[in-house]
Amino acid sequence: MGRQRGAFKRLRMAEAVNHRDLGTFTGEVLVFGGPYSNLQAMQALIAEAQRRGIAPANMICTGDVVAYCADPVATVAAIRDLGCAVVAGNCERQLGRAAPDCGCGFATGSACDLLSDGWYAHADAQIGAADRAWMAACPDIVTFRHAGRRCAAIHGGLTDISRFLWPVSPASDFAEEIAAIVDAVGPVDMVIGGHCGIAFCRQIGDLTWLNAGAIGMPPHDGRPQTRFAVLNGDRVVVHRLNYDHGAAAKAMVDSGLVQGYERSLSSGVWPSEDVLPDALRRS
Repeated sequence: MGRQRGAFKRLRMAEAVNHRDLGTFTGEVLVFGGPYSNLQAMQALIAEAQRRGIAPANMICTGDVVAYCADPVATVAAIRDLGCAVVAGNCERQLGRAAPDCGCGFATGSACDLLSDGWYAHADAQIGAADRAWMAACPDIVTFRHAGRRCAAIHGGLTDISRFLWPVSPASDFAEEIAAIVDAVGPVDMVIGGHCGIAFCRQIGDLTWLNAGAIGMPPHDGRPQTRFAVLNGDRVVVHRLNYDHGAAAKAMVDSGLVQGYERSLSSGVWPSEDVLPDALRRS
């Protein structure tokens, strides 16, 4: 689909999957994705977890800690200090290997592809060797048990880290990834994914596929709040995250990141829809 997708597929076939078993969780589990260098959102998410009494050991990030926004170094520091589990996103993999682009899976020459050159260069210029080494060591997949279910968390897909799986994607696309996950780590009852930036929950046969959304950018719904999810027993609840989006946008402007994503933080609308399936476009 995009300029990096085939490369990631070859990488996945050639390398063993980095799997980390987190054991059994009790109580609520908070899952979130895409901090995207949005320090204000990361801080708000940490405060929300504390308010709910959810410890870092019961929190999982589906990757892309660094992306569109202004504060990659501080956002990485915040999540590393928090100490929650972090699955590698394509941005972690690319920065970890000092690759020249984000590997997001955007179609070559698309608006999202062209815009990525600016924010990725901003992040690449700031992230240091220690953070790159941490990113390179992040697992491809984590598994855990909770409320009688065995769950797995990934970024986009296991066959392709930058695969876009949308709420309207064909069931066969999900089935392909589920088969790869089962082949790598054994049977699971739930998969938690990220990458596409839109939270949704979908039943694929007997398995629940949850995308926890992204905390660093709103889900193209015209509102500035972002998303995270909480597992509470057999219930899955997607929540809105309120944070100081005005301060996050100002930080982007002050950093020279004025490609349109800075407006998205307040408008809740992405600067381009070309990555989205037709059914999810606003116009």
